[in-house]
Amino acid sequence: MKYVIGARGSQLSLAQTNWVISELKKVSPDTEFEIKTIKTKGDTDARPLFTIDQKGIFEKEIDRAVADNEIDFAVHSLKDVPSQLIDHLILSSVPKRETVNDIFISSDGTDLDSIKPDAIIGTSSLRRAVQITRKRSDVTVRPIRGNIETRIKKVGKDFDAVVLAQAGITRLGLDVTFTQLSIEDFSPSPGQGALAIVSRKDDSDIISMLKKIEDADSRLEIEAERALSDFVDSGCRFPIGAYAKSHGDQMTMSVSAFSVDGKKSLFVKKSGNKNDPFYLGKTIGEELREKGVNDLAINWRKKVEEWNKQ
Repeated sequence: MKYVIGARGSQLSLAQTNWVISELKKVSPDTEFEIKTIKTKGDTDARPLFTIDQKGIFEKEIDRAVADNEIDFAVHSLKDVPSQLIDHLILSSVPKRETVNDIFISSDGTDLDSIKPDAIIGTSSLRRAVQITRKRSDVTVRPIRGNIETRIKKVGKDFDAVVLAQAGITRLGLDVTFTQLSIEDFSPSPGQGALAIVSRKDDSDIISMLKKIEDADSRLEIEAERALSDFVDSGCRFPIGAYAKSHGDQMTMSVSAFSVDGKKSLFVKKSGNKNDPFYLGKTIGEELREKGVNDLAINWRKKVEEWNKQ
């Protein structure tokens, strides 16, 4: 049996897809796999991510190919996958999650605490931009686009440093010096560090195969984070940090949200039964609403509209 897998053409996407293939080969050694690269809106639109008013800019075209039977399943970075998939598709498998931390890469090896005042720091994420500013109000944060390798090459040229997800560096096997940022100061994007494998709902054989490489705890953790994200409608245009971690039969999730200027923040941390991740995400979402998260969201969206007009 041979299956065709859809993925973006970036080095990270191909590395992730090849890793999935290696895991599938362990449980289905006689199966063959072919990768088909597909361009997405996120690959062709050079604007800062937060100015693009569309969910799923890195996965929609690929998932459409799955739905249209052009490919058998797709591999994505889970944080790029919206909670509502195209009809007839399902999130079939979430393999074991990588490290969720963000990292700091500078031109001279300094960390965020010691880098010079007025340093120019690049990030593609609104969430990271605010978190950087909250730690160092004396630096300049600018949007940066391009794949991971491209962003790293800009360090020492257009930027004094960049902030990236550690998972991408690990999956690419890059030999680069970095400082790991704490989850407390840099709460990750919901789903960061995890992979999502999407297939058709009626393809039971494929689903059965993909389930064999799923990590149960990783699945439950990201379901809690995605439930929270869906409840408060977060995303590129309203950044929220969320991290759920299983321990025994319990799960603890910490969530943070910030105002545009970073001066106001909301933080909620709760534990619950790990087998009911949706309830935990919804409960935290309700508490955030009571604390005024909707007002923060409105202010963010107004600011993004202003940026779009510039």
